[in-house]
Amino acid sequence: MKQNYLITPIDYLKGVGPNRADLLKSELKVFTYKDLLYNFPFRYIDKTKYHKISELENTNSYVQIIGKFIDLKYSSNSKFKRLIGIFSDENDEIEIVWFKGTKWIEKSIQLNKKYVVYGKLNSFNNRFSIVHPESEILEKHNKSLKNSLLPIYSSTELLSSKGINNKLLRDLVYNIFENSEKTIKENLNRNLNEKYKLIPRYEALFNIHFPKNQLQLSKAQFRLKYEEFFFIQLQFVFKYLINKNKFKGFNFSKVGNFFNDFYNNNLEFELTSAQKNVIRDIRKDFSTNAQMNRLLQGDVGSGKTIVALLSCLIAIDNNYQTTIIAPTEILAQQHYNSIKNSVEGLKINVEILTGSTTKKERINLFDNLKRGQINILIGTHAILEDKVIFKNLGLAIIDEQHRFGVAQRSKLWKKNNTPPHILVMTATPIPRTLAMSVYGDLDISIIDELPPGRKLIKTVHRTDKNRLKVFRFLKDEIKKGRQIYIVYPLIEESKKMDYKDLMDGYESITREFPKENYQISILHGKMKNEDKSYEMKRFKDGETQIMVSTTVIEVGVNIPNASVMVIESAERFGLSQLHQLRGRVGRGSENSFCILMSKYKISNEAKIRIKTMCNTNDGFKISEVDMNLRGPGNILGTQQSGLLNFKIADIIKDKDILELARQDAKSLITNDPQLRHTDNQEIKNEYIKLNKNSILWKHIS
Repeated sequence: MKQNYLITPIDYLKGVGPNRADLLKSELKVFTYKDLLYNFPFRYIDKTKYHKISELENTNSYVQIIGKFIDLKYSSNSKFKRLIGIFSDENDEIEIVWFKGTKWIEKSIQLNKKYVVYGKLNSFNNRFSIVHPESEILEKHNKSLKNSLLPIYSSTELLSSKGINNKLLRDLVYNIFENSEKTIKENLNRNLNEKYKLIPRYEALFNIHFPKNQLQLSKAQFRLKYEEFFFIQLQFVFKYLINKNKFKGFNFSKVGNFFNDFYNNNLEFELTSAQKNVIRDIRKDFSTNAQMNRLLQGDVGSGKTIVALLSCLIAIDNNYQTTIIAPTEILAQQHYNSIKNSVEGLKINVEILTGSTTKKERINLFDNLKRGQINILIGTHAILEDKVIFKNLGLAIIDEQHRFGVAQRSKLWKKNNTPPHILVMTATPIPRTLAMSVYGDLDISIIDELPPGRKLIKTVHRTDKNRLKVFRFLKDEIKKGRQIYIVYPLIEESKKMDYKDLMDGYESITREFPKENYQISILHGKMKNEDKSYEMKRFKDGETQIMVSTTVIEVGVNIPNASVMVIESAERFGLSQLHQLRGRVGRGSENSFCILMSKYKISNEAKIRIKTMCNTNDGFKISEVDMNLRGPGNILGTQQSGLLNFKIADIIKDKDILELARQDAKSLITNDPQLRHTDNQEIKNEYIKLNKNSILWKHIS
């Protein structure tokens, strides 16, 4: 048997042919025999039971009946021509109906010969029928695989219309197994197989498609899920070691005057234990000769920016430049203002580069940057442009890193011959299992406590009928000198969705809060940058009491005097957005509130989201609920969700298996870093196959 049997193009499989091959490629991404074997069933149906026609009830969704076709006839009572078979189990009769492929079916059906038919039961005027069932001569059925569990494969409308149904897919998979036993090699070592009592790989693949019972299926599922997680984690561990050994980094050997002067004289508050731990992690990274690649997770308001600044000061103490890159101008401007004020008197040159920076300003900035006269450059994607050249960039910090693609982050590596240390930060807490699956090659630090003096935000849910009470509460807060955010999900009115939109909301707010008594700002994504800055400044300076906005204020806006966040149409927002928006308040020492407004009738999922927000301020708990509701791909967004296209494993349901696989991968590489041990050759061979197309981006976290 050829060793490359499984990579044979699907075109050559018995029962496929050119037309079906094209459809399998385009619809299911099945190109080879192996692809078809790894096109796993998504559910199973118990086919041990056979129904009598007299026993059929409306509750039966799928049924299996033994009987004979005693008549075939065409009916054209409607605009669709139908082939109707009268199927009898000797006591009663039922109609079997076909709309497509009728000529072929008419020729293939043998009257008065025993068949097994299987399909979905339909009922009309107390008469049952089955449309387009699977049918097989009883004699052949008895000789075929005895499956108590029938595999059901994903399909598409186009596949079904072309006759590529569930039965055909089962037959095609079985055709491969008839010749593949010697070509499906083990890819785990004896130690792991014995540790978990794993069934052989061939047996696992066969039983995932053709299990005789639930025990066989469970064993196959565990083996294949563990295997999938293990090799992903093995790639992460190897990638981590490659980054540490291959990509040398700058050695920031000293903590000097800039850091110490700031820490002793400019830092106005005591760092939390979590912040101190992160600083220790970063200092340890800096003192090695390897490039730092660290993810800093910190809930909204946990103090990531001060950690970023302290890291910059260590780099500056070692005569290197630093940069902080943010996804929006608002956030970049805020970082700039905050850091510039914080380092006042330390002779540190802080500059900002965004899309709004003028041509004249850019010329001067680029020149100073190239000559090393700028210590900290803060900005947006503009920093990634090729014309932005540093003299000696030693540390790059990316805030809200999930908003930057790998290609964008790769440009940072080209700013120096030696890549700078990389610190990526996110205020969107990531569940542990998701972090292991996507950021498994990074060192991870977490700030899991709020700075002293921060109070928990009280979150409540109110419906439209409570609106007048909410308005009275807002007026009471404004009388106390506080400021209010009111956030809407949409900019323009949508006829399809019954949600409050920004402009309608702004008009209703101005009626309730008239100009002679209140000042209102408005902010949305369609405004010019200078208009956004103007409105933000008015609100920050206390000239306006209310900010009516879209989610443009979701990230980075820091107004300590704002004590209330009202989120209109809260049922429209995801948990991550709700949590981020809530984080815009609670930044001062006063009590703060988040009011989630919604319609009275909302979906069950929306109820869970809103209840979760009202019950906890813990972003990590919220992220777990969010992942259970939406799935990991949606949390990551379309750019990165492809990283989680598992064939069978599920990081939510199978997180215990993921934990085992990660521990085993790390242990294996610790004991045999080059996979030279004889017992690990199967693992090494599989790893090499998975990494054939290695490119630079694989090393960019």
